[in-house]
Amino acid sequence: MPRFAPSINQLVGVYPQARPPPIERDRNGSMHHRPACIRWDDLKPVPTRTRRIRHTQPRNLEAMSHRTALSTAALLVLLAAAPAQAEPDLDLFDRLLETHTREVTDVVGTRVDYEAIARSAEWKELSRQFRAEQPSRFDRERQLAFWINAYNVFTIDLIVEHYPVESIRDIGSFLFPVWNEGVATIEGREVSLGDIEHEILRKMDEPRIHAAIVCASTSCPPLMRTAFRADRLDEQLDAAMRRWLASPEKGVSIDRRAKTVVVSAIFDWFEEDFEAGGGVLATIARHVPEPDGAWLRGPGRNARVGHFDYDWTLNDAR
Repeated sequence: MPRFAPSINQLVGVYPQARPPPIERDRNGSMHHRPACIRWDDLKPVPTRTRRIRHTQPRNLEAMSHRTALSTAALLVLLAAAPAQAEPDLDLFDRLLETHTREVTDVVGTRVDYEAIARSAEWKELSRQFRAEQPSRFDRERQLAFWINAYNVFTIDLIVEHYPVESIRDIGSFLFPVWNEGVATIEGREVSLGDIEHEILRKMDEPRIHAAIVCASTSCPPLMRTAFRADRLDEQLDAAMRRWLASPEKGVSIDRRAKTVVVSAIFDWFEEDFEAGGGVLATIARHVPEPDGAWLRGPGRNARVGHFDYDWTLNDAR
């Protein structure tokens, strides 16, 4: 049943973004908060001893200069011939998604065959590629696509690691929720799903990410069955929004006669992310068919808004 008032889950914060700061234990068992990241300014250079160097005139300066020039030229040739760091194989990702997921007509939208993925050597290689990447070298669009794909890959990895489970939330606990569990080390920094979502993706000011990242649950947006790519990311994010909102059971349900709109709880949890685009209803209006879009932009902009209850059951293919 849709709800039009805050639920107890909202009040106590039982949803992904209402998470305490990450907590770690030191060797003595004491708990302390872990910083989201290490700043370069925090890393102090180690002082080195100053030593006096005696300068002497080389016996054959011309010969030495010639050898240095040859060495430098050889080094430049080697650097030019060295292959650039390979990015994650998105064609492989596409094939694996096509093989190990299936589109369904029920509320889930896309089901994932976690058992088959657990046996897949190709999936392990894809996951390794994502963990070995250096996204800081990318421009904004490539970073955005990388982190969306990484979130979905690492979520599937997490389920596979603990499979079988009935829900992703079974992996964690109230005090140590799954969203805070480290899932990968990227460029020397351990990240959790919560870090990727809140500290990276949400800070990129692209609210459509909420249609693209999937936390392995029935009420999540359906997992898109192709990898997100920088060169057509805008088109893909629009498609993800349309597919999500096409579901009257977990995306949006509009009753023009009653002047009510029931939407995913995600729009409640992350309402502030949609403010720059005119708010939740204005955002939805841009991604639903007419005449619903026109109604939301007109008389429906003051409609009563409710939220679907969130079903955390695993989006498993079994």
